[in-house]
Amino acid sequence: MAWRLLDFQYCNIFENMAVDEAIFHETIKSKKHPTIRFYVSNPAAVSIGYFQDAKKEINIEKCRREGIDIARRITGGRAVLHCNEITYCVAAGEQEKIFPADISGTYSVISKCIARGLSELGIKADLAEGIRVQTKEEMNSCCFAVPSKNELLVGGRKICGSAQVRRRGGFLQHGLLLLTFNPEKTAGSLLPGRTPEQVDDLRKSITAINEQLPSAVDEQEICSKLKKGFMEELGIELVSGTLTPAEETLKKELMKKYTDVNWNIERKKYFKTG
Repeated sequence: MAWRLLDFQYCNIFENMAVDEAIFHETIKSKKHPTIRFYVSNPAAVSIGYFQDAKKEINIEKCRREGIDIARRITGGRAVLHCNEITYCVAAGEQEKIFPADISGTYSVISKCIARGLSELGIKADLAEGIRVQTKEEMNSCCFAVPSKNELLVGGRKICGSAQVRRRGGFLQHGLLLLTFNPEKTAGSLLPGRTPEQVDDLRKSITAINEQLPSAVDEQEICSKLKKGFMEELGIELVSGTLTPAEETLKKELMKKYTDVNWNIERKKYFKTG
């Protein structure tokens, strides 16, 4: 079976979120085979979960001073800092029986693909097991700090954080793999009123790809290994493609939402698909 692979891109967070959502809606509408894409958000950015209160859970003024963009996702979860990272995106319709009809099951399938790709780099990643009650401190932490069931750990430390949205007809899941990790910068952007203990907790609970390797690898090599992981784990072929005219049109319309402070900070509805 052939799935579409969009070319690796460097885009600002607003365009990346618009592309992800456009792919999601058109995949459901047209009942197409799934799409996978890998990208980097440049400049650095914070993405926040759909239900988050941006004013309480991220340091908006610090982000603005440092030129860090802020965008609200349509997926759930907590805030993440996109800086020296790669983001993956998978959009699929409900007709794709390779994916279970629940969030946790889909996490498991995709995590196994990513783990297989990481193994090609020489990194052994395991799926987090069980669901435990989070402490108040963890609930107030960034998305990367606390693993959910079936997310990926290396030596007990989280290496990939993901978020998903499901609607009638399909799902969108995207997630972030860090190349390097700066706990001070992450805490400064995502944890208002951070303490030294919180910074230390981040350092202990999160790892990055190049931290696990004897020599650094670049985004293109990582994407190549992740692509191989998806193909081998799922038994699919990934065929290079581009956005359809309908997706391009929808992306341009969605850019109005993702560049609007009313959506990003206030979560006010801007566009009928969001």
